Amino acid sequence: MPPVGLDFFDVERLHLAEVEAPPLSPEDESARNRVWDKAVTANPALFDGPVVACAGLRWSGPRTLTLSWVRVTYRHYALRRVPGATALPSLFVNVVQPTDDGRVLVARMSSSTAAPGRWQLPGGSVEPPHDGEALDEAALGGQAARELVEEMGIDTSPDALRLWAVTRGENSSIGLTYLAPALRESVLREGFAAAARAERAQGREPELDEIALVRSPDEVAGLVGPHADYLAPVVRRYTRVLLHRDA
Repeated sequence: MPPVGLDFFDVERLHLAEVEAPPLSPEDESARNRVWDKAVTANPALFDGPVVACAGLRWSGPRTLTLSWVRVTYRHYALRRVPGATALPSLFVNVVQPTDDGRVLVARMSSSTAAPGRWQLPGGSVEPPHDGEALDEAALGGQAARELVEEMGIDTSPDALRLWAVTRGENSSIGLTYLAPALRESVLREGFAAAARAERAQGREPELDEIALVRSPDEVAGLVGPHADYLAPVVRRYTRVLLHRDA
């Protein structure tokens, strides 16, 4: 069963609508900035870049969700540490990347990230569209495919990714989980090594410092370090679907 506080949504279609961010009091804004500045002092690698937050999520048809979103920056989530303030839920994409023998790729965040040592699926925060562009299903699939290239060196067409599930977990954060075509283990490991070399060649530390291949929640539990709250439930769901398909 999913952990307490984690919701799973079986979704085939996703509609997106941009809305205005809720107003923030001067007191909460000042407190947020103090929390953010303290975090940056502790970890100078933190970057206050533009991201998308979730303003609402509702069913609007059979297996169809409508997601309202707003433009914020990473600084917004410092509100989680401000007593009495409310931060909007974050929105992220991630990818179930299976191997051809039924295992799932998981990755560990490096020490320079906001969640050092955490095991999770390849992925990242959703970024807002540029002027004249739309944030829609195709754009989200493109962002998921880009995360695979940047973090894993795996060049998968966005058209080959399928929206597989939506999760709502810690801090009500919304995860859009895509399923990728299965690949050989050697392809995944070679791609990961190449992506890490490319990042270091640019003078940057890779976001991920280790990968593992798991086939059950028990194997997830055996990974040393913190885990994303969705990780074990997603692996469990994938293995169950795989067993049902092969039965």
